[in-house]
Amino acid sequence: MSNHHRAGALAAADTLVTVTPEQAGWAYSGLEVFDLAAGAAGRVLDGVEGVLVPLSATDVRVTVDGETHTLRGRTGVFAAVSDWIYLPVGSTVEITAASGEVALCTARATERFPVHVTAAEDVPVEVRGGGRASRQVTNIATPDSFTGAHKINVCEVLTPGGNVSSWPPHRHDGIGDCAPTNEEIYYFRMGRLDEPHGHPHGQGLFRVYTVDGSSDETVTVLDGDVYLVPEGYHGPSTAQPEYPMYFLNVLAGPAEDRTMAFCDDPDHHWIREAWAEQGLDPRLPMTSAAGRVAR
Repeated sequence: MSNHHRAGALAAADTLVTVTPEQAGWAYSGLEVFDLAAGAAGRVLDGVEGVLVPLSATDVRVTVDGETHTLRGRTGVFAAVSDWIYLPVGSTVEITAASGEVALCTARATERFPVHVTAAEDVPVEVRGGGRASRQVTNIATPDSFTGAHKINVCEVLTPGGNVSSWPPHRHDGIGDCAPTNEEIYYFRMGRLDEPHGHPHGQGLFRVYTVDGSSDETVTVLDGDVYLVPEGYHGPSTAQPEYPMYFLNVLAGPAEDRTMAFCDDPDHHWIREAWAEQGLDPRLPMTSAAGRVAR
């Protein structure tokens, strides 16, 4: 059975996307996407911690256990890097804005850390890879960028049209000699070369294949699609020409020490050595805290 879910397939009564560990058939990672134009969103984080990221909402008010915080947000994922807020285990949360979408990334956790707001200017942005595998990685709540969490890892990847990311193919499934173990959610949004706020007709490709060969799937991903990766090599994520690709990654696993470590497919590991000679795509980075980067 495919782990690829078309836009709308995981919608619930009050969400555009709902992924729980029970739905996914795993133990830790979750995601909800809210359209705040439909009204305020409220949750009690019972046994989970959260990272709230504005996707296309501005002036987002987040009340956590009675204390209100305001996120500046952004008009779209291709428009700017956003500020975000960490939400502790057991907290009661209400989210409001005049309109726009926000993502509540979650992970099953037991340790409680304090609420923390990270300004967009403090979110590390790196350009990774080389040549046509150049992409932007926005490190929201990764082990190196944010230490105040128990299990959750969150990042965003922006790939210019015609480029690939999630490359070389890699895994973190704890199978065999690959010790890192993380369940990973991919939430895709597609753009267009001349539109910084996304485009419903953009498309890309994504491949996932297991070590034992029991599954090998390449799918066309559209704006708003979700892919759940419980195991196996994943990549490349391919952005079609003129249609830049964005995806939000949520990762969590059993290790007490949060990790983003992975194991390359050994058949493709050599590719990393070639990047030094190819240089980086001059279209990157695509966004910053100040907005879309002009080229």
